Amino acid sequence: MLVHPIEQFTIDAVIKLRHQHKLKARDIANILGTSISFVGNVESSINPAKYNLKHINLLAEYFQLSPKFFLPHYPL
Repeated sequence: MLVHPIEQFTIDAVIKLRHQHKLKARDIANILGTSISFVGNVESSINPAKYNLKHINLLAEYFQLSPKFFLPHYPL
């Protein structure tokens, strides 16, 4: 299954923040109130699980960023 570019943009933004802040998948799972396997599934290009707007909002709140950080400036 191919990941849509807008979904990949969001996934890449989360991965970048995770690495910058030295967080593990379990930390992201705790922020989102999900399982570690969910985060792994999102980061896997063959799994249909993806972050939704609620997840983006929770991540923006945690990292003290605008939700816009997780979305591209222009359509992809």
